[in-house]
Amino acid sequence: MPQPSQYWQRLAGKVAIVTGAGSQGDGVGTGKAMAYLFAREGARVCLVDLKRDRAEVTRSMIAEAGGEAFVCAADVTDGSACAQVVAQTVARYGRLDVLVNNVGFGAGGGRLETLPDELWDRVMAVNLKSAALMSKHAAPHLVAARGAFVHIASSAGLRAHGGAAYGPSKAALIALSRELAVMYGRDGVRSNTIAPGHLFTPLVEQFIDEPGRRRRRLIAPLGIEGDAWDVAAAALFLASDEARFITGVCLSVDGGVNEVAALAALERLEADAK
Repeated sequence: MPQPSQYWQRLAGKVAIVTGAGSQGDGVGTGKAMAYLFAREGARVCLVDLKRDRAEVTRSMIAEAGGEAFVCAADVTDGSACAQVVAQTVARYGRLDVLVNNVGFGAGGGRLETLPDELWDRVMAVNLKSAALMSKHAAPHLVAARGAFVHIASSAGLRAHGGAAYGPSKAALIALSRELAVMYGRDGVRSNTIAPGHLFTPLVEQFIDEPGRRRRRLIAPLGIEGDAWDVAAAALFLASDEARFITGVCLSVDGGVNEVAALAALERLEADAK
């Protein structure tokens, strides 16, 4: 979808943390898009990224649009770093309303017997442990604000994609979100997940060619790819008070791909090849 051009202050007065808030290159990945959209909708945002320079690009983009944000360079697989991110955010802004666990590591494909143990550990640390640690330290402040967790998983967490580590890590993230929804629901805190599928982002661009993109469009019921702004729009809704009665949900943002049976997808591809 195009970058939004109208804003309605749907997060006015709120404070958010977005992990993985930088993007590779000049494009817009999901973290950058969510942080920017949140800021344009009135939130003050802590931009967390392992690489400060990437998050600084996001901060500059927000500042140029009149929004407010600051950068925390941190490895969110480390508990003490997560505690510092939350502490700095609350010290600066006085509260925390939304935590977006977006950081991810896309490795871990292929067969189990070829997967190095250390790579399994890294995928689980980045995609699952980081969300648990950030949530652990953010939870008391979200309880105080009656706020929201938003987790960015993947369609690979809902359907098998042939990868030994990545899919299981995202499935576990979805399960963690459900547990948080039940655990903190009586405190007025919501926890929801987004499962993107078939996005075209700066990261994906490195690994896919035009024929691959065409195959994805052919399979999707809507006949298009998504992008970072589609995920950002969904995250904005789940973070806003408009979603006050929604928790424990995993929302697919995938053009309907997860609803297509394998044989139907194959038939679409075969028909196009004729």
